[in-house]
Amino acid sequence: MAEGEVMRRVGTGGSTAFWAPGSQILWRYRENGGKRFHIARPVTVARDDEEVLAVWMAPGTECMRPVLADGTPVHVEPLESRYTKPRVARSGRWLGTGVLKLARPGEPWSVWLFWEPGWEFKNWYVNLEEPLARWEGGVDSEDHFLDISVHPDRSWHWRDEDEFAQAQRDGLMDADLAERVRAAGRDAVEVIRAWGAPYSQGWQHWRPDPSWAVPLLPEDWDRTPAHVSS
Repeated sequence: MAEGEVMRRVGTGGSTAFWAPGSQILWRYRENGGKRFHIARPVTVARDDEEVLAVWMAPGTECMRPVLADGTPVHVEPLESRYTKPRVARSGRWLGTGVLKLARPGEPWSVWLFWEPGWEFKNWYVNLEEPLARWEGGVDSEDHFLDISVHPDRSWHWRDEDEFAQAQRDGLMDADLAERVRAAGRDAVEVIRAWGAPYSQGWQHWRPDPSWAVPLLPEDWDRTPAHVSS
């Protein structure tokens, strides 16, 4: 956490820490089936409490992302070899509009909000993943391939089912984990159908504080946390 940032401690014995709005943290993902981090995104905290962690990833943010060892973007590689060829993590800028990410404590997914230029709301995106693990510098997870798009008219559809299937064929998740991910997806769909939080909470009208600077990617973006909590 950068100098000058503030954390509020609540709960029994002050054991639970929340970041104050404006704090700059990292939102990271481990490689599937491994321990190394291959995605790191510096973000700014919009809200953090017992109900939700909301963070803003600003346009132009420098992030770490996986690419194939020869520099080929992952999404360009054919699906059959996408997860078997060697990869490296490289830095790059987040292109396009910013993203608001919302995660409820212990939930095996996060919900991302996307806008078109001019703040025209585009859609929600449900990213199925391990529940976020909190540490002093941010939050960590592991992506589970399967996703859901949710539109302003309340329609929805599955995304990346082909990648989810390929990951199982390539041994990146076993049958038990795959079923847990499917179950999490079904739970997420029930929330969508009921139009529960966060869809009913008006987050699409949220806007970042214009005084927030774009966070910098630290050199030790892949450091091992000293302490981790859920």
